[in-house]
Order: sequence, then C-alpha cells, then structure tokens
Amino acid sequence: ARRHIIILPAGQSPGQKVVLITGCSSGIGLRIAVMLAKDEQKRYHVIATMRDLKRKDKLVEAAGDAYGKTLSLAVLDVCSDESVKQCIDGIKDRHVDILINNAGIGLVGPLESIPIEEMKKVFETNFFGVIRMIKEVMPDMKKRRGGHIIVVSSVMGLQGVVFNDVYAASKFAMEGFCESLAVQLLKFNVTLSMIEPGPVHTEFEAKMIQDVRQKEYPGADPDTIHYFKNVYLPSSVDIFEVLGQTPDDIARVSTVHCASSPRFRNMTNPWYTPIVALKYADETGGLSVHAFYHMLFNLGPLMHISMTAMKYLTCGCLRSRTISPT
Repeated sequence: ARRHIIILPAGQSPGQKVVLITGCSSGIGLRIAVMLAKDEQKRYHVIATMRDLKRKDKLVEAAGDAYGKTLSLAVLDVCSDESVKQCIDGIKDRHVDILINNAGIGLVGPLESIPIEEMKKVFETNFFGVIRMIKEVMPDMKKRRGGHIIVVSSVMGLQGVVFNDVYAASKFAMEGFCESLAVQLLKFNVTLSMIEPGPVHTEFEAKMIQDVRQKEYPGADPDTIHYFKNVYLPSSVDIFEVLGQTPDDIARVSTVHCASSPRFRNMTNPWYTPIVALKYADETGGLSVHAFYHMLFNLGPLMHISMTAMKYLTCGCLRSRTISPT
C-alpha cells in the first residue's frame, strides 16, 4: 500500500495546531474541516481524511483558497489498522494536537431482519474505529502532556431510540469508553470531550430514510414491519424536519471546542435535554421507557400535527439553536 505523506506548509505558524478529522467527504466532517481551515486567525492546519479521495470534490470546493494552505487531504479508513497507522506516520513528526473522530455509519430497522455482520460493521466503524484513532495518537499526546480528543457521538449514546437498537448500542459503548478514558487522560493534560447531536440534516440521513422505506425486512413479523414503516418512520421524518440541525450547527459547536476547554459532554440540541433528563429522573428506567412508548404508539398522530404546526410557526429557528459549549 502507498504511504500518503503530509508535509505541513513551510510557512506554518509556530503556534498553529494540527487538527486531524475523520469522515470529511460530506456532512459534519466536511463542515468542521472547512470552518477550522478558514479560521480568521489561522490557528489550525487541518488534515481532512476520507476513505476514498475520489470523493474530495465537495470538500475542496467548499474550502476554496484554504485548500493546500491550511487544509490538507489524506486517505484514512478507520476500520483498518494499517490505514490508520500509515496516515499518522505520514504526518510530520506524527504530531496531532487535536483529533476529531467524526466518521460513523447508521443502522435502523427491525432487529430480527438485521444480519449480525451488518451489526459488526456498525461497531467496527463507530466504536473500534474511534479506538484505533485514539490508540494511535494518544501515546504522543501523553508524552507531550497536551492534546485534545473530540468524539462526535449522539444523543442516542445517552438515550436509546426504538428501531435504532444497534446504532444506539455502538454510541452507548463509545460514551462508556470515553467516560472511563477521560479520567486517565486528565493526569496527562489531555482533554477528551464528546459532541452529542440529535437529528442532523445530511445526505447520509436523507438517503438512509429513503432506503429503509423501500427495503424488505425478512424475518420480522408483519406487525413489527407495520410499526416500523407506518408509525416510526413518519414520526422520525417529522422530528428531522422540525428539530433537525444542519451540519454547520454541529460544526460551530465543534470548532469552539478546539479553541476552548469544553465540558466533557456537549449536547447540541436544546430540545433533547428534557428527553435525556427523563432517564436520570427515574433510576428504574420505567419513566423513559413508558414515555417513549406513549409518544410513539399513543401520540403518534397527535405528534405529527404538533410537529407540522411547529414547523410553520418557528420558521426553522429551532433548527439553528445550539447549546453553547461554554
């Protein structure tokens, strides 16, 4: 395999931080890379990575003049030990100040119809992919007594959502991993923080919803398929349309993190704070489980009407609101 050597600009400012971001071909990763590369104070040199550089066009176009100056590209597959090592080896002195773990994949549908291999792919990317990246950069950060690791997680890492069982499990696993590791890293002056978006309007999400509508679900009983396609999906689309944020909203929170000392957990969408609070209000778990049951199965039609009304009354204002990381 070819090595992709990244030579940082000769005129790089001594105080400029090297930021490595995974999953930059589209969506949140692309917007984070562009925002940091276009930083007015030029505080960052961004290494934007993706599995296939043939998908770089949108990123290069969005970066404009920053491409080749404060933005470099590199091939990286978080599911491959060799790819991760080659990418980090290709960075000058293997020096990464800020690692942003953004690469991830989703999975939604009736559990009975999902092959175990598909579930493993989700964990390979969302969980082990992040661990591979952290293991590769963490030793150098600890030696330097400095660094920042950011993980783009999800509110589904805090509160499970029906028909997203495996995806939520992968994010729950990452939350527990980071919660444990953050304690150790503090001793080495390395910060670990998590960004936890709710629904985000991306090509990835739109395509996934379209695909699952048309898909067959062998192994699942007719009632479950009905609940998934005719109850869950319409409610999910309503929530995305009304409460969904843009990749720029999430990127703004993430870029602020790079310049400050953020909180460990950072939910970006204020509408999800009370939903997560339900879980911690009742240690038995019954409150949140029954609340979600009633929202989906008893209040589904009412929720559709409410969401439609909110959509027209708010004019999109809710989508741009984010919780400040400071």
